[in-house]
Amino acid sequence: MSDTLLTPPRLRRPAIAALGVLALALGALQSVVEPALPLLQRELGLGPSEGALVANTLLVTGAVLTPVAGKLGDRYGGKRVLLRLMAVVAAGGLLAGLAPGLPLLLVGQVLQGAMVGVLPLSFILVRAHLPAGRTQAAIGVVVALFTGGGMLGMLGAGLIADHLSWHWMFVLPTLVVLAATVLVARLMPSDAPVRHDERIDWPGVVLLSATLLAFMLGLVLLTGGGLPPLAAGALLALVAVLATAWVRVERRAVSPMVDLRMLARPAMWQASLLTLLVTVTLGMVTLLLPQLLAVSGDGYGFDADTTDIGLYLLPGAIAGAMSDAVGGVAARRFGARAVVAVAGLATAATMFALAAQHDSAWQLALAKTLTAFAAGIATTALLAGVATAVDPGDTGIATSLLVVTRVIGVVVGAQIAGGLLAAGTDAGTGLPTEAAFTTGFAVTGVVAALGLLLARAAKGTRTSGSAPHPADSAHPADSAHPADSAHPAESMHPESTHTSTHTSTTEGTRS
Repeated sequence: MSDTLLTPPRLRRPAIAALGVLALALGALQSVVEPALPLLQRELGLGPSEGALVANTLLVTGAVLTPVAGKLGDRYGGKRVLLRLMAVVAAGGLLAGLAPGLPLLLVGQVLQGAMVGVLPLSFILVRAHLPAGRTQAAIGVVVALFTGGGMLGMLGAGLIADHLSWHWMFVLPTLVVLAATVLVARLMPSDAPVRHDERIDWPGVVLLSATLLAFMLGLVLLTGGGLPPLAAGALLALVAVLATAWVRVERRAVSPMVDLRMLARPAMWQASLLTLLVTVTLGMVTLLLPQLLAVSGDGYGFDADTTDIGLYLLPGAIAGAMSDAVGGVAARRFGARAVVAVAGLATAATMFALAAQHDSAWQLALAKTLTAFAAGIATTALLAGVATAVDPGDTGIATSLLVVTRVIGVVVGAQIAGGLLAAGTDAGTGLPTEAAFTTGFAVTGVVAALGLLLARAAKGTRTSGSAPHPADSAHPADSAHPADSAHPAESMHPESTHTSTHTSTTEGTRS
């Protein structure tokens, strides 16, 4: 009881800046492989399957480790776990930079996958040390810097590899990660004392990790076309068995890894489903647009090379990075549900319009920009909304599950789009027909419209205010209405009748 009465120290600007630099450097380190993959294949003598393994290792391990990092952060403190996680990431980055061949490079990528866990750990820190009115905006900034770092990594990887070597494209961002970690260790306030009345649910941790690992491996293998139908069915059955066993363990655990009651709250399951729909559309757009730009069909396509495609899609990448910062602010001002509804409407309208008219490259570039911005503000608003809606002790695990859902949604969306193009491939030319692209754009619009409908349906869910915010107790001006702290929120949007800037007020009925 006494722990809840302690007011954590506020984050000061130097600490926030250090956390921002760390997110930027991690985003850069995470993204250097994709543009340099052809070079790595030539330098290391890798085939297509080995290249795909290098490209997907970080994705798979990140999805598996992120919930574990989030739960450990909830249990032991965001700063404690963050510093240890950065030691793992730095070891992975240096190992990849020094790797003479594929085996050590893969080990380095596995260790670097832990970096995805930085997002929920950062959310734990900003929620613990900032008032709720600023938490959502800060979450948007952290995500934006991670995304912006990814842009820097993609743009700088080729330059570094050409002027130095591919080894340095791992080493240089890793050095920045190390420097930023030292600053975070010095400037970030210490975590609250560790409570010893709860134990980590290790059976739940192992079963959830195994479930995610099997599921992500199945998605990656399906995307690469290397999984026969029988093997796919067996893997699906394995995922179902593991997931069922995990649920049974969590129901019986005294201190479960994931509180299933939290997952059943409208704020959580609605945010998870909306995140999945938004990122499925993003994954479909991410695959369809470059394919149409590259194809040279009869009366359609643009026969663009890699450089031209990158230039066409660059405005979308910039819009996506900017949208993350906007999403946090928008969630604070309008509520996540309203942000997702607007984003879904914009995406659906854009994709239906593209299905009807796609004979100019600027149309594809504009569609990429609009959909990337919409997806960014929607997913970040959902993250920020959940981070301030669940109990403070569940911030890490709740947001980490949304981060994993984002990864899964993008991969699933790419798989759906790839299947539509494969089904519409002309037997004579071996190229997807124009009708296949039109169908893909229309299906993307339908998925976006489903997200819009779900966001609208969530309007009728009347729920309570958010969980008490630890950084607000000594600052009355930042706190919400007293009734708001009665029990955890399940709402994703603020009460329009409240004038307070606290984002965890209750949802009113709107026309």
